[in-house]
Amino acid sequence: MQNQRITLSLEGGGLSLPEEGQILVFNATPESDLDSLPKERVVAVQGFKPDYDALAGAGYSVVTAPEGTYAMAIVFLPRAKAEARAMIEAATRFCPDGLVVVDGQKTDGIDGIYKACRKVADCSSAFSKSHGKTFWFPAVHAFEDWAAPQDPTEVAPGFVTRPGVFSADGIDPGSKILADLLPEKLGADVADFGAGWGWLSAQVLTRESVKSLHLVEADHAALECARENIADPRAEFHWADVTRYKSLPAFDTVVMNPPFHTSRAADPAIGKAFLAAAARFLKPRGHLWVVANRHLPYEADLNELYRNVEEVGGDNRFKVFHASQPAQKTRNI
Repeated sequence: MQNQRITLSLEGGGLSLPEEGQILVFNATPESDLDSLPKERVVAVQGFKPDYDALAGAGYSVVTAPEGTYAMAIVFLPRAKAEARAMIEAATRFCPDGLVVVDGQKTDGIDGIYKACRKVADCSSAFSKSHGKTFWFPAVHAFEDWAAPQDPTEVAPGFVTRPGVFSADGIDPGSKILADLLPEKLGADVADFGAGWGWLSAQVLTRESVKSLHLVEADHAALECARENIADPRAEFHWADVTRYKSLPAFDTVVMNPPFHTSRAADPAIGKAFLAAAARFLKPRGHLWVVANRHLPYEADLNELYRNVEEVGGDNRFKVFHASQPAQKTRNI
């Protein structure tokens, strides 16, 4: 558990739960301070598939988007400012007659959000601990300007994104470098692991040899953008954690720009799990094309997982590898 500010606020910090009604919780993870909340009353809003599955497995009701009205709303602050504001606006909208509770770390911008909320709501109740803050206020209809845009943002010709998705402000430079190095012939059956909002997948679909492309993405919002961005009938969309997913065919080629953060610190284990997933799903003579930040130590893992590995390009920030022929076949299907 990251901290216990919600619990401590309920145990003597001045915060009280409503006697009845459901409690809407935005951005909760398995590490969030939920133990003091009645599980049967919690509805968690979570679009990241690993956290969605973990919360559902722990017995919580989990949705990707809320409906109806609630007696209380809790927002665990995300790192992206626009996404945080949109969650608070949604909390006031779905909980019009109750309390809205906001919890976050200083590194996530809680102090700035607190100051901004105080300008339009009674945020006199607050509890600070563990380099963060929890504050709450009666819901007011004064956050309309914080609402997520009804229409997605066009960031490149024919491509839209929404707040909070990776590289929401434009094409990721790593993906661009990888796309420029992809060969014309990629085989018939291709996958994009960690497909995001679909720009790299769209470049793959310019190859006439591709008969099917499976976009696998754990962020529900990003995958919904990809559905809007790609209308090609060859594309199939999977909301899934590819490191645990099993319902995929065998591929001639996998392309990917894998994530490498679980928090603000780099975690190479995530990328390594993506490399292993590709090895499981590739055909015996299949190919992997992957871009990574130059400081990430993927070489040893690639050489363990694939018979042939070469660095084929990049710049001072990124490196691109081409690997082929998985060394061990551990098919997941």
